[in-house]
Amino acid sequence: MNTRTLSAYWREVGLLAPIVGLLVAAWAIAPDFLAVPAQAEMSTHVWELALLTLPMTLIIISGGIDLSVGSTMALCAVVIGLAYEAGWPLWIGCALALATGAAGGALNGAFVAAARVHPLIVTLATLAAYRGIAEGISLARPISGFPDSFAAVGRGAALGLPVPGIVFIVCAAIGAVVLAGTVFGRSLYAIGDNEEAARFSGIAVDRVKLLLYTLSGSAAAMAAIMLVSRRNTAKADMGQNMELDVITAVVLGGVSIFGGRGRILGVLLGILLIHETREFVSWQWNRDELNFIVVGALLIASVALNTLMTYRKRS
Repeated sequence: MNTRTLSAYWREVGLLAPIVGLLVAAWAIAPDFLAVPAQAEMSTHVWELALLTLPMTLIIISGGIDLSVGSTMALCAVVIGLAYEAGWPLWIGCALALATGAAGGALNGAFVAAARVHPLIVTLATLAAYRGIAEGISLARPISGFPDSFAAVGRGAALGLPVPGIVFIVCAAIGAVVLAGTVFGRSLYAIGDNEEAARFSGIAVDRVKLLLYTLSGSAAAMAAIMLVSRRNTAKADMGQNMELDVITAVVLGGVSIFGGRGRILGVLLGILLIHETREFVSWQWNRDELNFIVVGALLIASVALNTLMTYRKRS
């Protein structure tokens, strides 16, 4: 890797240091943590988060944000549970969940694109609204008793890989190609860099935003299907604080919170760092509050590092 490549990928290269440092510390403190069976079991916890980071990456690159992903996931999970409880086939419940997620995302996109409301305000409102709807229609009770065959969606394997992992890998590959090699990807960078200039250059900014938020809602529905099948339970409190982890992984991966910059590769490394850090903290100390502190510290550190390195690069 030459100097020019290192300069272009400094954020991704910089993420390798804390990842390697964490793994070395884990090997010294708790070697069993790095054992293949332990890592395979812990990997089942990451796929919903990983899937949600993909549309979030596209949204933040375009200068937006979606705080409602966790609540949308909870609403979709409740829809699956209520549909199954009513005696409908599971595939219909999953289809209804996908439709619910897409509709919720499209509503966000409509307010952002057509009404020109700031995405932070819109998605903060729907964060509360979608969670409230999920609580209301489920009466805040868990719904369980799904058939064993449904568990294959969240915990099954194909070709030696977990099914959710395959879904994520395919979606991540598509996202990377879209960002790096298509007109649509270049449009996202242009919108995030200067939205008014993008409009004057002929980019259908409102249509792009509507599509992005619809994709985010659809991804939340897919994550809900994975999570319900893995836990065999649908509850309205699913996905609480998920948006914090998703945004942290994206920003940690080098995507600028101000838009116009970022790559899927960096986000993959951000997911890995967040996942391994959370799992190691839980493995070693088993205290959830420490995870919140660590994730918050990682987010602050990533923003500070990006700001510092960007300033130095411009200087």
